Amino acid sequence: MRPKRVLLSAALIVVALVVQVSVLARLQLPGAVPDLLLLVVLALGLVYGPTGGCITGFAAGLLADVAPPSDHAVGRYALVLCLLGYAAGLARPESGRLRSVTGPLAAVAVAAIASTLLYAAVGALVGDTAARHVGLLGLVLTALLYDVLLAPFVVPGVMALARRTDPDPMVAAGGGGSLLGTVSHYARAASYGKRKNRSPGLVKRP
Repeated sequence: MRPKRVLLSAALIVVALVVQVSVLARLQLPGAVPDLLLLVVLALGLVYGPTGGCITGFAAGLLADVAPPSDHAVGRYALVLCLLGYAAGLARPESGRLRSVTGPLAAVAVAAIASTLLYAAVGALVGDTAARHVGLLGLVLTALLYDVLLAPFVVPGVMALARRTDPDPMVAAGGGGSLLGTVSHYARAASYGKRKNRSPGLVKRP
């Protein structure tokens, strides 16, 4: 990852974790706690792509694993956010910009459900059965509700900040950040060069 991306991602992760632990976790809402850290990872993955989303998710999850008052095995949430950050990167718009809010909201909804289920599944593998006592269905439904309600206030702003801080050179050049965009960009440049080098004396006139 580029230095600007690393610095921005680190700052956003730390702020999100502090707000989640010191504010959201103290609201005593029924069921799950709104996952601000997950929303930041998804937003950065939608801008930086699968590699950036995977690295950001792993770092964010590992920080959450070791930050107090964490009471679960280290690496558990890192694995979950790593997978979800990678998946969000795969869903990155080719233009690098959102065309509607439907896609990110759908990604948040799927990620809210997947993160709760994956976290419970990894916990079951290491012998942590706390989710069974709390009620897995209730955790899934409340996580889905809280994260979707919080997403419009977090995801667009984080994505806009990420694009402004470190714009994708292919997007800025009009290439869309994809192989097809690159080919079309060079095709337009070649076509322009042919028109520029064409001699006016060779043009047939009626």
